[in-house]
Order: sequence, then C-alpha cells, then structure tokens
Amino acid sequence: MGRWLVLGGTRFLSHAVAADAVGRGLEVVCVARGESGEVPDGASLLMADRDVPGALDALRGERFDAVVDVATMSQPWVRDALAAVAATTAHWTFVSTINVYADSVTPGQGVDAPLLEPLEAGAEPTPDRDPSAYGAIKVASENAVRAACAQSLIVRAGLICGPGDRSDRFGYWPARFARGGRAVVPDALDQPMQIVDVRDLAAWIVTSGERGLTGTFDGSGPRTTLGALLDEIAAAVGAPDLALVPVSPAALEAAEVTPWGGPRSLPFWLPDSHVGIAARDTAPAAAAGLHCRPVAETARAALAHEHALGLNRTRKAGLTPTDEHPLLR
Repeated sequence: MGRWLVLGGTRFLSHAVAADAVGRGLEVVCVARGESGEVPDGASLLMADRDVPGALDALRGERFDAVVDVATMSQPWVRDALAAVAATTAHWTFVSTINVYADSVTPGQGVDAPLLEPLEAGAEPTPDRDPSAYGAIKVASENAVRAACAQSLIVRAGLICGPGDRSDRFGYWPARFARGGRAVVPDALDQPMQIVDVRDLAAWIVTSGERGLTGTFDGSGPRTTLGALLDEIAAAVGAPDLALVPVSPAALEAAEVTPWGGPRSLPFWLPDSHVGIAARDTAPAAAAGLHCRPVAETARAALAHEHALGLNRTRKAGLTPTDEHPLLR
C-alpha cells in the first residue's frame, strides 16, 4: 500500500485523483483549505492555506510514494511544496496546461513546441492583468518541478470535462440539448476540438504515479471536430425534438455572443487565433496509457451533474433562453 499526497483533493481533477487513489487502496493525504468541498471518503485532510508562507511546514520530513500537484496560478505554491517534501517523495506529478505553448494557432503540435517565456514569482504582469500569464507561470512551475525531482511527470492538461466541472462549459451542451427544440450552435463545426473526461485523466495520473512514469505529455483525448463532438452529445442526451441550428460567427459576434466560455457564450467555439489548443498531438499520452471513454458517457455524467446543480441556475457559461431566442429568428 502506497502513501500519496494530493495537493488539493476537494474539487474536480484533484478530487478525482484522490478518489481514484483511495479506490486502489492507497493511503491518501489531501492538503486544502477545506472551503471548496469535501475530500473523498477514505482520504485524510490536512487543512492549509498555500497563500500563507510556511503553510506546508507540517509536511516536512513526511515520506510519500507520490505527490500530485494541480496548482493553478500561484507559482510560489509549487516551490513551497517542493521545498517541503520533494526530498522525501519518490514520484511527483505536476498538472500543467496546454496554455504553456507560444503558438496557439497551429494544429498537430507536440510537447516539443516552443513555450511561453517563464514568469517567475513576483514578476509582472499578473494573471488578472494578462491571461497569458497563466501559461507563463505554469512554464516556470514546470521548470521548478523538473529541477527538484528527477522522477517527475508533467501533464499539460487540455479541456477537462465531466462531472464536477465548475466552469459550466461542457455541461452547457448536454443541458441545452436535453431541453430540446431548436438549439443554436456555432457555424464552425469543422473547427478542431479535443476533450478528456476528468475520470480518465485522474485514473491515468494515478496509474502513471504507480508505474513511475516520467516525462512531459499533452493530457487530452483524440482529435475530433466541434461538429462531431456536439453530434455525439446530442445523440447521447438530446430530446427527440432537438434540432441544431448553425449560426454564422459573424451573426454571433454581431449579437455579442462570445467564444469559448463565460456569460453569453457558446462554449468550445474558438477564435481562429486559438484553434491549435484543441488539436494537440496526444498520441504519446495514449501510448503511455491514457484511455478515453466515449463522449456519450461524459455527456450523460455531465447532465446528471447539471441536474444536481439545478438546470435553471445562473450559469457561468452558455446562453440563456432569452439570449438564444433572437438568434433563432
């Protein structure tokens, strides 16, 4: 039985990782503030706020067979964790992002593609002022992990979907298609698209930690198109009277509908400047054991999650019926 440390463990991917590890009989310690949710049954929680210097001092000297860190923005979090337990950990997984790449346009790139310049702690601009800082901070964090841990795995995650997703992006489509009727979709259906179910990514991370897999991988599913993805979701959960209505990007922009995510958006519709982020070369990850379930399974699980949250809630992404109605005229 191995001993694992999950930095997080209360929401989405980190929760799925912790749950998968517990399910394999591993001893799992989660470190979180305890404000975003509960750790999985069977895991223990060490409450700590990683924004506070020295928050991880209680872990110093503790030994772990594996650490999984999903730190999002704060690069000091990564260095503090490494300082606390890297010397007593056999394997380290850092979940990075496909946003580390300098070229977000060209499809088919692999992990050897050029990266953004690393943004070290305390440097400007901050992620709030410049969204590209997110990827640049992740580059710096990747470098810190590699320097501290010879046995490290860097997972550059793509679009993670499935139950527990709080972005409301993927879930918008199962919820909308289940409602039926004429549904607006972007008339950009040949646009590249690529997703991974959170449960599949979590299982691969745990398996890779157990195996001691090292290296850098783009962690996402096989390449497809936006149209094919929406068709698979519709076939899985769509109401009998559902009809997809493509609306041109020009008409969407004129109606102030935004791409990708956020309020008044059509999720996954990408501007031309970013189509490359949904068309990465993920064959190496597949060869290393990342197996992806059918989109239909992800859609049904996401719809169940939508029902649990409430279909009529205020969403973080997508169109309301009021937003959608003028586009259908």
